[in-house]
Amino acid sequence: MDRSPTRRVRRFAGMLTTALVAAATLAGCGSEEAPPAPTVPGAAPVEAAAFPVTIDHKYGSTEIKAEPKRIVTVGLTDQDALLAVGVVPVATSEFVGEFPGAIGPWASAKLNGAPLPEVMKGTADPQYEKIASLRPDLILGLYSGLTQEHYDKLAQIAPTVAQPKEFKDYGVPWQESTRRITKAVGRAADGEKVISDVEAKLSQVKQEHPEFAGKSALMATTYQGYFIYGSEDPRSRVLSSLGFVLPPNLDQVIGDKFGANISPERTDLLNVDVMSWIVAGVAEGQATLSKDTLYSGMRVAQEKREVLIDEASPYGAGISFVSPLSVPWVVERLVPQLTAAVDGDPATEVKPVTS
Repeated sequence: MDRSPTRRVRRFAGMLTTALVAAATLAGCGSEEAPPAPTVPGAAPVEAAAFPVTIDHKYGSTEIKAEPKRIVTVGLTDQDALLAVGVVPVATSEFVGEFPGAIGPWASAKLNGAPLPEVMKGTADPQYEKIASLRPDLILGLYSGLTQEHYDKLAQIAPTVAQPKEFKDYGVPWQESTRRITKAVGRAADGEKVISDVEAKLSQVKQEHPEFAGKSALMATTYQGYFIYGSEDPRSRVLSSLGFVLPPNLDQVIGDKFGANISPERTDLLNVDVMSWIVAGVAEGQATLSKDTLYSGMRVAQEKREVLIDEASPYGAGISFVSPLSVPWVVERLVPQLTAAVDGDPATEVKPVTS
C-alpha cells in the first residue's frame, strides 16, 4: 500500500544515459525541436512577467526560465492542477481508475477537445528513458514520493519540481500543489482563483451541515487488514475540510508516513462518529468487516456509522485522486453518505454510490 518507491534505480542507468544523449542531440537540432503540447481552447494566457520563476521543493529549488510547453507529470494527480488553468501535459502517470489519459471524469470536460496526454503505466521508479523521449521542458512531481536519486536523474532530463519539503511524501494539500504547479506554468493568479472557488464550495457545505462540526471521522481501507490514512493524507484532509476531526493520536500510530496498517490492539482508532471505508466492492467490504467480531461490536458498526466506497468505481478513484477538480465532484457524492452515517440511527440507509 505504501506508494513510496523502494527499489533502487541503478538498473535504469544505462537506459538513462542513452536517452539523455538522444534528448541532448535532438535539443541541439533546431529543425527537430519538439512541438509544443496543445493547450485547452480558450485557456487563459500566461501572466505578464511570470518568468523566470523559482519553485522550492524537497530537494532544493528549480528555476523555470520561460513558459513550459511540454510538461510531464510524475506526480500522480498533478495533471488536474494544469487542466484547471487550461494546460495539457504531454504525459501523465497512471494512478487510479485507468482513465484515458489518466484524466478522471471530474476533469475530462476541462480538455475541451484537446488531445489526451500519453499515460505512463505505473512502475516503482520513474520511466527515465520514456520521459526523456518525450523531450519535456518541465517535469512535475508534487504528489509523489520521489527520492533524491529519482530527482537527480529527472533533473538531468528537464527542470523538475519535486514534492514540497514541508509535508510527508504524498501528503501535500491539493491547495499547495495547485499553487506551485500553476505558478510554474505562469498562471499563479488563475491558480489562486481555482483554489478560492473550491474552498468556497467546501465552506458552503460546512455551513449547510453543522452536524459534521467536531464529529470524529477516519478514512481507511481493508488492505492487508486495516490500513488507515493520517492527517496529512489528502483523503483525510477532505474530511477535515468538511468539519470533521481525526482521532487525536492518529499520527502517533502512523509515524512519518501518509498512512499505515494498524495492529489488532489499535482497532480502537476505528470507533469514530463516521468511518469511511475504501473497499474492493461494497458487499465484499461489508462482509469482511462483519467477520471481525471486535470491529462489528463497536458503536461505529452497531449504529451503522459507516460509508463504504467501492475502489473500482469512478467515485472510488475520485476519493483517492484529491485535486482541485476532483474535490467538488467527490463532495457531491460523499456528503449525502456522511449525512446518513453521522446521525447514528441504524435505520438510516447509507446509499452506495456507483459512479
